[in-house]
Amino acid sequence: MNTHNLLHELEAIDSYRRYGKISRVVGLLIESKGPASSIGDVCLIHLKNSHALLKAEVVGFRDENVLLMPYAPAAHIAPGCLVEATGRPLSVRVSEELIGQVCDSMGNPMTGSRLSKGAVKVPTNQTPPDPLSRPPIIEPIELGVRSINGLLTVGKGQRIGIFAGSGVGKSTLMGMIAKNTSADLNVIALIGERGREVNEFIEKDLGEEGKKKSIVVVATSDQPALMRIKGAMTATAIAEYFRAQGKNVLLMMDSLTRVAMSQREIGLAIGEPPTTKGYPPSVFALLPQLLERTGADKKGTITAFYTVLVDGDDMDEPIADTARGILDGHIVLDRSLAEKGQYPAINLLKSVSRVMPQIVDPAHMQAAAKFRKLLAQYTDSEDLINIGAYKEGSSATIDAAIHYHPQILQFMAQHALERVTLKQSAEQLMIEFGEEAAENGI
Repeated sequence: MNTHNLLHELEAIDSYRRYGKISRVVGLLIESKGPASSIGDVCLIHLKNSHALLKAEVVGFRDENVLLMPYAPAAHIAPGCLVEATGRPLSVRVSEELIGQVCDSMGNPMTGSRLSKGAVKVPTNQTPPDPLSRPPIIEPIELGVRSINGLLTVGKGQRIGIFAGSGVGKSTLMGMIAKNTSADLNVIALIGERGREVNEFIEKDLGEEGKKKSIVVVATSDQPALMRIKGAMTATAIAEYFRAQGKNVLLMMDSLTRVAMSQREIGLAIGEPPTTKGYPPSVFALLPQLLERTGADKKGTITAFYTVLVDGDDMDEPIADTARGILDGHIVLDRSLAEKGQYPAINLLKSVSRVMPQIVDPAHMQAAAKFRKLLAQYTDSEDLINIGAYKEGSSATIDAAIHYHPQILQFMAQHALERVTLKQSAEQLMIEFGEEAAENGI
């Protein structure tokens, strides 16, 4: 750095420290008189009878008072505590050393190890790439799951939602994808999970093989709402850092619904009106800001999977409906299929990959379309078939659907430890449902 630039940097430094005082604490919200700050800035609260500092973020203003949300439980806060402005939003330190680590919402390894001085600071809140600079999605990504590779092919830089109720197998599916993907590394965000489930996912579903090329960001359900949102933001910022290095990153977030619920807590606390089913407007502003940050840019790609919890398997609830409109496809896990013993319990007829026609060859696409037609025909006629009301020969398409149904079930089912490549999935699909299906009038 030359002398002129150094002087310019020194002149830009704000040498003043700005302070305010806490005047009120209501629930999740801390209200202080000052300091001068902006939305998203981090402030430091000087706790009384302690030398500790509590980080909090500016989330709004009421009259001339500053509204803050803490990053940690708000214990030992008293009226008159000093609030110091940093003038900066939250940033996290990122480097290759994070790979294989489990981090908290602030990007700090939970093992207690420290990153070297070469780590780069990146802001957690970043703007999405310019839409005109985004390259088209033209190349599929390997995921290791036959039904997704063959029938819902995902491209590098695509964003997919996994819609499921509780206990339908989404964590196991995420673990399979993380272990088998061809991406350079995985960034996995566990947002709002029960503490017990975190280690269970890492040890059982992810395993040693998956952990070696993964960065796991954890924000458990007992943490403040702001920390849960920051967990999602930090994971996305880490993925963006590696995308800027030219890597193909796989980002998985479980779950987007809990991120939205955290924002609902904050929005209601600062006085936003509840609108759609109790969600304030800021929730529906946050979702596109978060989801649009992933995808492809000129340097690399972030292929993203977001799980969405659907209460009572209601696919039209507000968060599911909003996410489905933003994402480039959705995979629906069906409880009724899980109860029948099908794993992964993917309801193909309710799932779609919007970029699949652009990234697979025509023969593959044709075989997938025939598979869907056979499955749809069998599903429509299943009640008649089960009660014996259908007579063989009445319909050539139903006859073919009955004939191929065992192969359909076999293709959709896969053991959690089994790995099926994209090439193997496409070849099996075209052999079993390509030319042979055409010969049977489908």
